[in-house]
Amino acid sequence: MPIPEVDKIWFNGELVPWQEAKVHVLTHALHYGSGVFEGIRCYPTDRGPAVFRLTDHLSRMERSAKLYYMEIPYTPEQLHQATFDVIKANDLPGCYIRPIVFRGYGEMGLYPLNSPVDVAIAAWPWGAYLGEEGIAHGIRAKVASIQSLDDTCLARAAKACGQYLNSILAKVEVTKAGYDEAIMLDDHGHVAEGSGENVFLVRDGKVTTPFPSDGVLEGITRDTVLRICGSEGIPAEERTLSRSDLYVADEAFFTGTAAEIVPIREIDDHPIGEPGPITRRIQERYRDIVEGRDEEFAAFAELVS
Repeated sequence: MPIPEVDKIWFNGELVPWQEAKVHVLTHALHYGSGVFEGIRCYPTDRGPAVFRLTDHLSRMERSAKLYYMEIPYTPEQLHQATFDVIKANDLPGCYIRPIVFRGYGEMGLYPLNSPVDVAIAAWPWGAYLGEEGIAHGIRAKVASIQSLDDTCLARAAKACGQYLNSILAKVEVTKAGYDEAIMLDDHGHVAEGSGENVFLVRDGKVTTPFPSDGVLEGITRDTVLRICGSEGIPAEERTLSRSDLYVADEAFFTGTAAEIVPIREIDDHPIGEPGPITRRIQERYRDIVEGRDEEFAAFAELVS
């Protein structure tokens, strides 16, 4: 999906022209994937642009950086304001936001701690990651041969740049096979997640999603859905899910900041059908929350100031 160019990017403390936000070819992160990032959305609301759970996203990025021994040279408050500054500088009523912390130019080799740490925040208009049709009617998913990452291999709790090479392989594999998205299993054959989303199943009125220990990134949207279920009185739990659970689900959906909440209508050619009532109920409540119409979760929509 092409990135539409806007005017400014926040880069190491300054708003710079889009075309001037550049890094050296010997940047450490380019060679070794040594960076962490977030995907955040800003939505138009009746009171102006509002960033969804910005504080929570920045807190997760700080944790990710800590896991990879990177000290972010800016405070959370500075990054919070920088995010608002990018949105205002580009006059964006709604957008996708990409903060990234990465090891920059100056050192090469696998010992990274002497490399400088750079920070950038970009924002641009971006529609539904898996398409509006997918949100409305569901997508086709396939279990990939690529396994999810294990905590013994990488800092799985981090949203880190290099770790997404794994997701790229899974995404390309299933897309070439004619499907919309991948579902990855862990090394025990348990359901983990999509290439860039968390997975939820519904069976007999109960919502389930894998444990974080099953190779799952603790998604912000994932957490929001669990909170919605609690508010709506929908039974929900984390539990280990088998591949067979995918095929016998009454409903299934992906969650993620980019994807939002996307129903799954088919997995490995096993039909699940059009989005079901629980999926629709969660989708509608989520939309009310992110667009600032929900009093219970009003604090999640942080107005740009």
